Amino acid sequence: MSVLTVAQAQRRFLLLLVLRWLPVGLMIPVIVLLPLERGLTLAQYGSAAALQGLVVLLLELPTGGLSDALGRRPVLVLAGLVDIAALSLLTVADSVLLFVIFYLLQGVYRALDSGPLESWYVDQALAADEHADIETGLSRSGAVVGVAIAGGALLTGGLVALGPFGAVTALSAPVYVALGLQIVSLVAVATLMTEPRARRGLGALAASVRGVPSAIGGALGLLRRSRIIAALIAVEVFWGFGMIAFESLTSVRLADVLGDANRASALMGPVGSVAWLASAAGAALVPLLARRIGAPWTGFTLRIVHGLTVAGMALLAGPAGVVAAFLLCYTVHGAANPVHSGLLHRQVEGPYRASLVSLNSMVAQPAGALGLVVLTVIATRASLVVALLVGAVVLAAAAPLYLVARRATPETVPAGTPEVVPAP
Repeated sequence: MSVLTVAQAQRRFLLLLVLRWLPVGLMIPVIVLLPLERGLTLAQYGSAAALQGLVVLLLELPTGGLSDALGRRPVLVLAGLVDIAALSLLTVADSVLLFVIFYLLQGVYRALDSGPLESWYVDQALAADEHADIETGLSRSGAVVGVAIAGGALLTGGLVALGPFGAVTALSAPVYVALGLQIVSLVAVATLMTEPRARRGLGALAASVRGVPSAIGGALGLLRRSRIIAALIAVEVFWGFGMIAFESLTSVRLADVLGDANRASALMGPVGSVAWLASAAGAALVPLLARRIGAPWTGFTLRIVHGLTVAGMALLAGPAGVVAAFLLCYTVHGAANPVHSGLLHRQVEGPYRASLVSLNSMVAQPAGALGLVVLTVIATRASLVVALLVGAVVLAAAAPLYLVARRATPETVPAGTPEVVPAP
């Protein structure tokens, strides 16, 4: 197997990301409307969809350990097969039971898919050059994801406008396109992801599965031994809670200022697409700030500004003010992701990278669930403005945790823990 250069690894990483997130963009505009068209009530849809988050929470860390033990490519191939099965089922799903199965499969897919591709890119880049600028690659990945989701959403708008297509309804057409793209993505993963594998066959598979608990334990050990990793995981907890403020309450806030839920719903479609493009722009531009003040201070600054943008959604008058604050919020959100990922990846080498990424992703699930419960209760009993302000405070409160990475030196790493390395 030939060793990839840093540039080759980055190009393949970005291409695979496009193929990964285009189907997501296609599905976002119809994922709620499709089950309603197929006969489900909104409550039945919500109950079925909630299962996805539960499955992800249960499987996130074990699948990360599987990626570390078995390899990045085999796990992503398995994830692609599961998603193809799920989307194939969605083309015909017309009952609560079938949608429950679809969301269970989606939960398995999301858990398997979380971490391996990003970990593969970092592994390949650092193998080619131990001083590789992985932060720029991660920033570009954030930009690519935003553009891919926005492009997929716009493509769905065109498909729905042109449909139906024979027996395929307008809302079902994006599912078939997403299924085709997922098949292309699976072939690309199998072809473009190269990684060394010393052993193959059933014996190697069995050994890899036995290595999953060790990989999970290794990631948890890193969390216990490294104050930097513990601080970054804590940031994700605050982030997961605070994201509910702008991901779930924006449409409610727009309906509040417009006085019309239907107008707010119609406005959120194009605004959502522009928000993902704003997220891409933020991810593309953040390396300029990081190079000037360093990644820890960049993370600190972005967390403060993120909180201020959500506060702006609460306090600015009129739909124009709310939309402007929302777009700025997504710009900061897109910029913050690669900074956080870069700091996290710099803390680990060797076999536990995907497990640590999965651990970071996993803690956002219960934090988001808690945020959904707490903020909606506050919105009901106090006001929507108070709920948004609480979310803003929680987002900004995580800022000082990034400065733990700023104080890192080789001497702060406990002896006997070669996996942990100082922050950049």
